[in-house]
Amino acid sequence: MPRSSPETTPADLSARLSGLPSGPGVYIMKNSEGSVIYVGKAANIKHRIASYFSNTDRMDAKTRVLVRHIAYFETVLTATENEALILESNLIKRHRPRYNVILKDDKRYPSLRIDVTQAYPNLTVVRKIRKDGALYFGPYSSPGAVRETLKLLNRNFRLRKCKSHTLRPRRRPCLNYQIDACLAPCCHAVDPNLYSEMVAEIKMFLSGRTGELLQKVKKDMQAAAARQDYELAAVLRDKMHAIQQTIEKQSIVTNDFIDRDVVGLSRSADYAVIMLLKVRQGHLSGMKSYTLRDPLSSDDELICAFIRHHYETAELIPREIVAPVVIEDALLFNAWLSGIKKRKVEIIRPARGLRARLLAMAAENAAERLKMTTDAAESAASVLAGLQKLLGLASFPRRIECIDNSGLGGKDMVSGIVVYEDGAPKKPDYRKYRLDNIDLQDDYAAMAQVLERRFSDVREAESLPDLLLVDGGKGQLNIAAAVLKEKGFDGRVPVIAIAKNEDHKDKKEPCDRVFIPGRTNPVNFAKQPRLLMFLMEIRDEAHRFCIGFHRRKRNKRAMESALDAVFGIGEKRKKTLLKHFETIDGIRRADPETLAGLPGMNRKAAESIIDALGAENNRAAD
Repeated sequence: MPRSSPETTPADLSARLSGLPSGPGVYIMKNSEGSVIYVGKAANIKHRIASYFSNTDRMDAKTRVLVRHIAYFETVLTATENEALILESNLIKRHRPRYNVILKDDKRYPSLRIDVTQAYPNLTVVRKIRKDGALYFGPYSSPGAVRETLKLLNRNFRLRKCKSHTLRPRRRPCLNYQIDACLAPCCHAVDPNLYSEMVAEIKMFLSGRTGELLQKVKKDMQAAAARQDYELAAVLRDKMHAIQQTIEKQSIVTNDFIDRDVVGLSRSADYAVIMLLKVRQGHLSGMKSYTLRDPLSSDDELICAFIRHHYETAELIPREIVAPVVIEDALLFNAWLSGIKKRKVEIIRPARGLRARLLAMAAENAAERLKMTTDAAESAASVLAGLQKLLGLASFPRRIECIDNSGLGGKDMVSGIVVYEDGAPKKPDYRKYRLDNIDLQDDYAAMAQVLERRFSDVREAESLPDLLLVDGGKGQLNIAAAVLKEKGFDGRVPVIAIAKNEDHKDKKEPCDRVFIPGRTNPVNFAKQPRLLMFLMEIRDEAHRFCIGFHRRKRNKRAMESALDAVFGIGEKRKKTLLKHFETIDGIRRADPETLAGLPGMNRKAAESIIDALGAENNRAAD
């Protein structure tokens, strides 16, 4: 059993070292406020922690900064070093320490998702990968690439094309069934084994096992021809030709046909980019990148963090992982990866030959992505510096918050705040507000309430925006300035307002106007339209975010009110229906068997729903 050591104060840090255990485990560094600032693992806890407080002249810059902030630490012993590796990963994800490398997937590129937990899954395009039991393939280098792949799959595999996550019954099939592009399991009895075989073929194709898939399709085609099913054989022939054309388009990078991942690294003073090349059966089948702002971590630390982050949830772990550095804990990582794959996995740092050429290719791609990142950052910094000068801001507007309200006829009034940092959206910091006691379409009252709530609980100075942007004209600006003054932020948080100019006739040029406190006329952006376009982008993002929240709330209320009229449907059943169908139309289209089969439902409750919604259902059918 792991055991945790007692907390340590700064006064007895040195005294604690002599009493530390010598076995494998995890150490947790904390600052004077009790926040976790670093989590690490070690084969020998005593030796590793002692190294932080000796030979400080030989430490890298990051470790020296870390040591200055350590107030006390805790240790957790584990039975093996492999257990320490797993525990370290879990603690990093839980606490997200300041001085650990926290990798995030590059979410700019789309992936394909297929939910294998469903009886009749479909293919969807997503940009965020979740731990939901589904399979994800990609990411693809461009939206055009994923569209081409999806078009190829839809043309050659007859999966359902409807976009709903779960299969919803229909009275008649859609056009895809008529053109022989879908088996229509929503209307017809489809053999689950036949459907599963299609899903397995798609998995082979998207996993890069195109050669294996090609042999399978060829064998099926020959079998169909042998039993004189020439129509099926022709379909399989066309599928085989489509797969062959896809293989020919892929780049051949090796001739040994070994599945391997190649990791490239490129870094500058401010950024580091890790690029993963996926080589499957000799072909370059995909790429994935991680970009982080961390100039202090060593190359070894970055690559170890990548391996731990990526392969912990990877669907496929190849036989070889080609790394750009010699990893200190390579044997430990090899054992950990082999345990997940149930086959031998090896991390290799090549010096010459084929693998070294692949490593150079990965490094070149990482350098190109780093250049794009650096150029984008420099462009954003130029825009923010221009805003600071034009608006007369005292500080660089690194963090900008924008507030917008949304409502329809005064009902379901909501507000939203979006956050931009360094010129890019920071979606984890977005906030949503349900507004209370606002019955009319009173935008001023809504603005006042959300500002009151936003600035009533500010604990840290760094959470304050460098610039506050409100959607509206002088009225909204005055409300915002008054609330900030009341809360004691007058002069600390600069505020501006952006409003559309409906009288502007030239729609090709930006027509929005920006107002600042104490000035009657709007700010003149004529010579710097790029700055105004940036503010408009932030306002439009706030509008999109707020409108989406309002629609979800309004739809939920409409659905709940419709179900409230159904006898025998309480809160628990209502939640089940909301979760499964999402809309009233989805419930109307469902048959009694589907409704009765939901958790907590029965035939009587299903018939009550059909009877209650029957009149509207009939009108919809007419």
